Amino acid sequence: MLSAVVTGQRPYPTMEDVQKFKKSTTCVVLEDNDFSFFNPEIKAAIEKNWTVTPYKFITTAEFDELWGNPDYSFLVLTVSNFSNDKSGSSYNYLNLLLGARVINIDKLPEFCTVPLSTVGGDEEDYTYKIDLVVRFIQHHAKTLVETPSNQALKYLKFYNKNIPEIKKKTILITAGDIDPEINTEEKIKKYYQYPVKIVEDDEIVKAVEEKRPDVLICHKVGPVEGKHTGTCIKMLIGTDDAIMYYYDTHMVDDKNANGMLASDFKRIGR
Repeated sequence: MLSAVVTGQRPYPTMEDVQKFKKSTTCVVLEDNDFSFFNPEIKAAIEKNWTVTPYKFITTAEFDELWGNPDYSFLVLTVSNFSNDKSGSSYNYLNLLLGARVINIDKLPEFCTVPLSTVGGDEEDYTYKIDLVVRFIQHHAKTLVETPSNQALKYLKFYNKNIPEIKKKTILITAGDIDPEINTEEKIKKYYQYPVKIVEDDEIVKAVEEKRPDVLICHKVGPVEGKHTGTCIKMLIGTDDAIMYYYDTHMVDDKNANGMLASDFKRIGR
C-alpha cells in the first residue's frame, strides 16, 4: 500500500489527460499480502464491472516501475492523512490516477478517489463494498471524460446535488454506522420521515450483489473502535446505479458521534 500525506488535491485532469486516459490501460495494483481480503474482492469487482478501459493486474513493484508512464492509468490503494485531523488517524483510499512524468505520485492526475476505511480497522468492514465502490469510480470517470471542464467533479460533494432524490429511495444502514443516540428506525423518524432500514452487513451484501433498485447503502469511514476523535466520512451510494447521493464529513468528539448524525438525516430530509 502506498503512503502520502494529503495537504491538498492531486492535480485535476486536463483535456489532454482525459484523452490519454481514454487510450490507457488501467493497472489494478494488488497488495503484497497473500492473506489480503482486498485482492480477491478488487479482482472480482474489476472482472465483473470494468469496461471504461482495458485493464490488467500488477504488483506494487510493477507500479513503482510504471507510474511515470502516461500509457497507463492506475487503480491503487493509498494511505492518506487529513492535514486538519490532529487525531493521528490515517485513511485508506482507492484512487484512479493517470501515469505522468512528474516528480512523485502525489502529482499524478487524479480521476477519482474514494475513502474505504480507517487504517487499523478490520478489512472485512469494507471489502464487501468494493464492488460498489469500483462501479462508482467507473461512473465518475465516465462523467469526467464526458464533461472534462466540470471542475466541480474534483470533489465528492459534487454528488450532493442528488440529495432531493434520496427521499424516493430506501436507505440500508447498520446500527454501527449511526449515532447511538438515534440508532433505531423510530428515533430516526424524528429527523427523517422517509424509508430507512437498520440491517446487518449480510443484507447490504445482498443488496449490492442484486443491484436492488431504489436502494442506497451507507458507506461510513471513521475512527477505529476505542478511538474517540478523528474524521468521520459519510456516503450514500445507490446499489442499482452506483451513483453517490450524499457525501459529508465531520470531526468526531464528545458531541458528534462516529456515524450518521441527526443533522445528516435532517439535511437529506428537507
